[in-house]
Amino acid sequence: MGPIRVAIAGLGNCASALVQGIHYYKDVTGKEDRVPGLMHPTFGDYLLRDIKFVAAFEVNAEKLDKDISEAIFVRPNCVIKFAETPKLGVKVLPAPIMDGVAEHMFGAFNVYDPKKIESVDVAQELRNSNAEILINFLPVGSAEASRYYAQAALDAECGFINCIPEFIVSDKGWQEKFHKAGLPMAGDDIKSQVGATILHRVIAQLLSDRGIEIDETYQLNIGGNTDFENMLAEHRLKSKRISKTEAVTSILDYPVPTRIGPSDYVPFLKDTKVCYIHAQGKKWGGMPIHIALKLSVEDSPNSAGVVADVIRATKIALDRGTSGPLLSISAYSFKHPPEQIEDSIAKRHVEDFIKGTRDR
Repeated sequence: MGPIRVAIAGLGNCASALVQGIHYYKDVTGKEDRVPGLMHPTFGDYLLRDIKFVAAFEVNAEKLDKDISEAIFVRPNCVIKFAETPKLGVKVLPAPIMDGVAEHMFGAFNVYDPKKIESVDVAQELRNSNAEILINFLPVGSAEASRYYAQAALDAECGFINCIPEFIVSDKGWQEKFHKAGLPMAGDDIKSQVGATILHRVIAQLLSDRGIEIDETYQLNIGGNTDFENMLAEHRLKSKRISKTEAVTSILDYPVPTRIGPSDYVPFLKDTKVCYIHAQGKKWGGMPIHIALKLSVEDSPNSAGVVADVIRATKIALDRGTSGPLLSISAYSFKHPPEQIEDSIAKRHVEDFIKGTRDR
């Protein structure tokens, strides 16, 4: 099979972990029984080394005109360097600023001066690079900018992967646009391999399956990367809180007092994310049960392995001529998919999609 030509909007920590990881796993052949960190060494006919990054769009002046392999380590990126990434021969292009930058983040993101640098036409650059798939890695709260990139993907005839909590793939209007254009889309709001949301879902499912009535639950998250700094602006978090909350409460068939979402920015944590999960309920005889759990992970690499699978699923959809939302990979890999499905069922659907016995 040929390469999977991928463009990235937003070259932050998540993009850095993804780019590093593709090189880290370059020698994986697909014949291995198990590869630590990978859910699918081979996804259909595709290996990770088939993924090629052909374009990147950014607003950080220090990242512009640098090779992607260099730009992924420019501050404020703080993801751990776990792979030596060779030059890719692709320079980072100036993106439209729009609402991708919160007022308090202009300094942190080192945003370029639009009086001195002109943003590119993203759709045209996607065409120029022959990109097949565009990934949206913009900061939380980028409502207008995310929809600009979704439209650019349509205009350039690219598949679209929405990794942030803007409801595009789960929106009927956008679904129809991509369906009519004959293009696949996957989203919204990427899950981690083992992160706060998936762990909280497992706890809620376990309690429900074992006959526990949940009285209340919360999930509090802190971290030190720019994602958490950006989310200090509460008005940018509406869709994020909805996405994370729905991902957990969709497990249950009754209402539960719930609070889920980012709690604070702690700079010295850098790319470490710490999550506290609380669940309280009643078991046999009305006796109480209380779960208090702490999870600590390197935040950005935690999502990269999931995105790597989504890229390959989207490529398979392009190969097959499948259009519109990819329901199986979206349900398994995102917090706010078009259809919420129990994780074990969604995993089976993904395997069926890979085999071709499920069309989306």
